Amino acid sequence: MPKMKTHSSLSKRVKRTASGKLKRAHAFAYHKAEHKSPARKRRLRGTTLVSKSDQKRIKQLLGYLK
Repeated sequence: MPKMKTHSSLSKRVKRTASGKLKRAHAFAYHKAEHKSPARKRRLRGTTLVSKSDQKRIKQLLGYLK
């Protein structure tokens, strides 16, 4: 059986935490940022966890990501 391939563009966007959860950046943070309020831009900073409903699909695409 051949090796599974990791979806390389997704592996650049998602990291795994020490407990095995998936970490990602917020969407809608930078494009046309001058129209967004400072509070909204502050909330979009940093990272968040991948939602539980998306985790199975993303783990399949990542394959071997440690």
